[in-house]
Amino acid sequence: MRALLRVLNPLLFLMLFGLYPSMTIGPKEGWQVYSSAQDADGRCICTVVAPEQNLCSRDAKSKQLRQLLEKVQNMSQSIEVLNLRTQRDFQYVIKMENQMKGLRTKFRQIEDDRKTLMTRNFQELKEKMDELQPLIPVLEQYKTDAKLISQFKEEIRNLSAVLTGIQEEIGAYDYEELHQRVISLESRLRNCMSKLTCGKLMKITGPVTIKTSGTRFGAWMTDPMATQRNNRVWYMDGYTNNRIVREYKSMDDFVSGVESRTYNLPFKWAGTNHVVYNGSLYFNKYQSNIIVKYSFETGLILAQRALEYAGFHNVYPYTWGGFSDIDLMADELGLWAVYATNQNAGNTVISQLDPQTLEVLKTWNTEYSKRNAGESFMICGTLYITNSHLTGAKVYYSYSTKTSTYEYMDIPFHNQYFHISMLDYNARERALYAWNNGHQVLFNITLFHIIKTEDDS
Repeated sequence: MRALLRVLNPLLFLMLFGLYPSMTIGPKEGWQVYSSAQDADGRCICTVVAPEQNLCSRDAKSKQLRQLLEKVQNMSQSIEVLNLRTQRDFQYVIKMENQMKGLRTKFRQIEDDRKTLMTRNFQELKEKMDELQPLIPVLEQYKTDAKLISQFKEEIRNLSAVLTGIQEEIGAYDYEELHQRVISLESRLRNCMSKLTCGKLMKITGPVTIKTSGTRFGAWMTDPMATQRNNRVWYMDGYTNNRIVREYKSMDDFVSGVESRTYNLPFKWAGTNHVVYNGSLYFNKYQSNIIVKYSFETGLILAQRALEYAGFHNVYPYTWGGFSDIDLMADELGLWAVYATNQNAGNTVISQLDPQTLEVLKTWNTEYSKRNAGESFMICGTLYITNSHLTGAKVYYSYSTKTSTYEYMDIPFHNQYFHISMLDYNARERALYAWNNGHQVLFNITLFHIIKTEDDS
């Protein structure tokens, strides 16, 4: 490996796919893909997969196998005891059956010569025979049952042998050692993935249509700062004259329309460019350049601040209008506001905000007209701007806040429903959320990563 690194450039280039987890189908049920790498020509290098940690906890499947084998063995022992008793009783039945057949023969002989017997003795003998007569079909069924028990015993014996063989094959592995190795591998993979947090946008695929609802314009989102178990979805229909935010506990609930809670904001919002970040909703107050921070937990306004010089109320909107002058967004580096000012000749301005106070931490002036932008989103501190909100839209321009440089791009994406009024990146899901003409959709993204090796340091 070191020899290979000396031949290659000190920087290792990887193309990593950021797929929406719930839409990703792993290579095998119960396994998860940690990374998929490609070279510069798009050829697949490797895919690293490992079982989820809870599947390796003393190997649940093996435990189930052992429990099943124990049940079969217990059943086999019970059948063995039953079989011994059946065989013993069967011998008695055969003996009893022969006696009854002999009795029937004697009875026929006596009946033929009944004139030699007294009438009373003949009647007693006939009554005893009548009592025994119903036992004959019972004895025949008993023989049949005894045969079935014998067959069942043989099948149990064969099944036990098969399960024992499977257990011996699986038992060739040391489960505790395997479990520890998987935990170690998982830790190393997660450390590796942490180095792949940021990258340059290379491709947009999809979309995946999650739901069709609402009006032509709106916003929907999840919290990129939430834990993996917290999958709440928020839904805000329309771009003005509305204060209602609908909450769903999960994506499944969102699809099925099962609301968990409804919030009535103290102010109407403007546009569709809101964002949920670390448990709070950030939105542009209607007919103003004021940004509002609203807590879902307390239902209170935690902060509000005017964005200095920012145009509002369709002064500098995106190409589709809708009071989309101020776009709030979040990425791996924090909270951002994208807008335009007269001081920057109506061109796009990027400001990084303090999530607590909404204070502007730093501002970058670009040379791309805000009114010519279809939509925009931030990934790893870089703003990506589309050239339209209609059919044929593509990512046309990007601006890096790290280097304060811009670049013209040509990254197409499928505008399936012909009119996009919201496009926002979610760093946790590595996906783009979009409101596409009354359809809530997701786009997958491909990022280009540059990873420094230890030798580079």
